[in-house]
Amino acid sequence: MEYSSSEVLQYVSENDVKFIKLFFADIFGEIKSISVQPSVLKGAFKEGISFDANAVKGFLNARESDLFICPDPSTLTVLPWRPQRGRVARMYCSIKNPDGTVFKGDTRSILKEQAKKLDEMGYEIKVGTECEFYLFKLDENGQPTNIPHDMAGYCDLAPMDKGENVRREIILNLEQMGITPETSHHESGPGQNEIDFRYDSIVTAADNVSTFKNVVRSIASQSGLFASFAPKPLENQAGSGLHINISLYKNGENLLAGNAPEAGSFIAGILNHIGEITSFLNPFEQSYRRLGSFEAPSYVSWSKQNRSQLIRIPAASGDNVRFELRSADPGCNPYLALALVCAAGIDGMEKKMPLPEAVDLDLFNAPKEALKKLKKLPSTLDEALNITQKSEFVASVLPKETIDSYIQAKRETKDPEFWEL
Repeated sequence: MEYSSSEVLQYVSENDVKFIKLFFADIFGEIKSISVQPSVLKGAFKEGISFDANAVKGFLNARESDLFICPDPSTLTVLPWRPQRGRVARMYCSIKNPDGTVFKGDTRSILKEQAKKLDEMGYEIKVGTECEFYLFKLDENGQPTNIPHDMAGYCDLAPMDKGENVRREIILNLEQMGITPETSHHESGPGQNEIDFRYDSIVTAADNVSTFKNVVRSIASQSGLFASFAPKPLENQAGSGLHINISLYKNGENLLAGNAPEAGSFIAGILNHIGEITSFLNPFEQSYRRLGSFEAPSYVSWSKQNRSQLIRIPAASGDNVRFELRSADPGCNPYLALALVCAAGIDGMEKKMPLPEAVDLDLFNAPKEALKKLKKLPSTLDEALNITQKSEFVASVLPKETIDSYIQAKRETKDPEFWEL
């Protein structure tokens, strides 16, 4: 259910909500939060809540430190794992300048702009995600170890799969928050899990990724475990991906199901710009240790059903027909990642880019001569950042300040350990 601001005030009053957490994303996609009491909420809707943006890396300098977060009432949900007396709720926020204008570095607003552009063109995009993560044991001091929760493999059952009950609790909590998981299973790596979501609007899909990570970490902690969204937490095991499933609609018709040329051009646009946006889809050094192994792509190509490709079209029919972008990992900022993917697709449609021929090969076992004909994804973060820095396309989508701040921070910051993600 989507609420208006007046309905939020009424709901909070009638349902014993005592704390409201206002969520906003930093430039790297990490969710920050300011908690307010119900008495402050009316003013928050009208004027926003100020915070020191200088303290949030990648936002502003000390001379321009005041920004305001303004809650989106449609995103209200109670956090079901928190106490039922004196309930805790949350809302996602937009970030605004003191004069009320949208802060151009607000990544959620950047995504909204791309969704609006597509809507003005007469199209609707629906996005569903498949997010992988690892569960690790804690030591006697409650600190994360590199010991996986179990030694199970792909789609194994309990008792080998010890994550079954944790996934169950995650899904039950997500359902109470109005988010619809569709499938879940143990993944290939020891202690690795995956939960997949039903498609939704592109902004809601990004919110859902952020919510999902928050829920997973919280339920794992309550279970005496640590959840890691690192793209490559264990060197010789499968990395964790964030697969992005996209359907494009016009007048209620799934264009990919009807083989409409616009759908092909949308995919072609992503293939054309993927190198330029890879630094945002794969934001860590370890991201590039994931690519090219355990079904993670390293070449710019597409095919039907083939999991070795960057983009694949799974077997499906009707509204379930979609294409899957397989390179992104859960360390990305989902708002920037989806904004750039959407913008690349739009550029493909506007320029009527032709879809290249499908590459119906298993690229992990293909002859070297066949692979020489294919363009590769960047192989390091530094290479990806260099391509982004020179990209006129990225500069047309993101503010210069956001690009510069992101690149500078990525070059100056040491790659995080698996237990920091």
